[in-house]
Amino acid sequence: MEQREKFSSRLGFILLSAGCAIGLGNVWRFPYVVGKYGGAAFVLIYLLFLGILGLPIMAMELSVGRASQKSVITSFHVLEPKGTKWHIFGYIATLGNYLLMMFYTTISGWMLYYFVKMVKGDFVGKTTEEVGEMFGTLVQQPEVMVFWMIVVVAIGFLICSFGLQNGVEKITKVMMLSLLFILFVLVARAITLPNSAEGLHFYLKPDFHKMTEIGINEVVFAAMGQAFFTLSIGMGAIAIFGSYIDKDHRLIGEAMSITLLDTFVAVMAGLIIFPSTSAFGIPADSGPALIFITLPNVFNAMAGGRLWGSLFFLFMSFAAFSTVLAVFENIIASNLELFGTTRKKAAFINALVIMVLSVPCILGFNVWGHIMPLGEGSSILDLEDFLVSNNILPLGSLIYLAFCTSRYGWGWNHFLEEVNTGKGIQFPRWSRVYVSYILPVIVLYIFVQGYIAKFFA
Repeated sequence: MEQREKFSSRLGFILLSAGCAIGLGNVWRFPYVVGKYGGAAFVLIYLLFLGILGLPIMAMELSVGRASQKSVITSFHVLEPKGTKWHIFGYIATLGNYLLMMFYTTISGWMLYYFVKMVKGDFVGKTTEEVGEMFGTLVQQPEVMVFWMIVVVAIGFLICSFGLQNGVEKITKVMMLSLLFILFVLVARAITLPNSAEGLHFYLKPDFHKMTEIGINEVVFAAMGQAFFTLSIGMGAIAIFGSYIDKDHRLIGEAMSITLLDTFVAVMAGLIIFPSTSAFGIPADSGPALIFITLPNVFNAMAGGRLWGSLFFLFMSFAAFSTVLAVFENIIASNLELFGTTRKKAAFINALVIMVLSVPCILGFNVWGHIMPLGEGSSILDLEDFLVSNNILPLGSLIYLAFCTSRYGWGWNHFLEEVNTGKGIQFPRWSRVYVSYILPVIVLYIFVQGYIAKFFA
């Protein structure tokens, strides 16, 4: 079996872990959710839940990784009391990583495709309707989507095959720092557009009246859900990076650094989207329409739009790839531990596996478009996303909470000793009642509400 690597720097760890959390969902979903639920007022509630929900669970996942020095598939084996079955979750979490990549590689492929089209100038001179039709045409062309998905998978596993330091860490550092630089450039452009003030006002000025109109309960649940799902906690994608770091720093501080960077990117994305859409009087729609129809139209109307559009889709490609690399690394690490194979062999085999597994998502938009697993208008992608986001992430988070607090698991004292090893902020001992009894109820509530919203709303 190959020698286990460590990160070459703390910066590499923070950027890679944050890159895992910074995904397409929170870059395009966060600004829309903020707009829908009252702008800056929603952000304040969201930040509160990020602290009380996301941070403790992330610290637990990092602790399990660092204490075991293993990926999710074998970390519970190492730490669980003899005769217990916590390790079964390791296999479910690993399947979750594969399931996430079954649709994420397709969406990442869309980002690359749009970046290339922007660079080539394919949007120049197109009407609003024609820009809208381009995305509709794309999803009806499985061969085009398969090509770009294969490009994403091949690049991702090629980088991972070079190892943690020389592949994943080196490339992610460059990507994340480039992502942040492009973000600043795009924000500077967006807020200096004529008529951008209205979008800024909407995004940054708290509107508590709008919150009461929508309903405080609904707003609070939306903030809770966004805070919970944005960090990618619960399936071991963060734990793997805990296993690659030393014991110099306490883990709640590391979790805070990752969370702040993740939130910063999401908030900055809103500073691009809202001023830009308001400057050209275009509504900021949600989901794919925002990224693939609304914003290309905005860039079309903007002076130098081809450049700004290219930069935006490069930024989105980096956001996508940062998650892809993190999850691919977790998959490879699991394979190395389970089968004792070489990194290059694991990368090659898994590249083929993910390519095959990604095909149903692509066919779900065209050849298999008649399959609507979650009801009228749904697709195979929606099912795959639902299984990961609404099932594996919340249930996995409950497992980590129980494992780190229960005497039948790893236990509170073991967890506290690990999380507080090193220098920095301490995980408070007094929080035991909260993380043992109150936080699991909140996560369970999010899980149940997810089902209610999906099937009974």
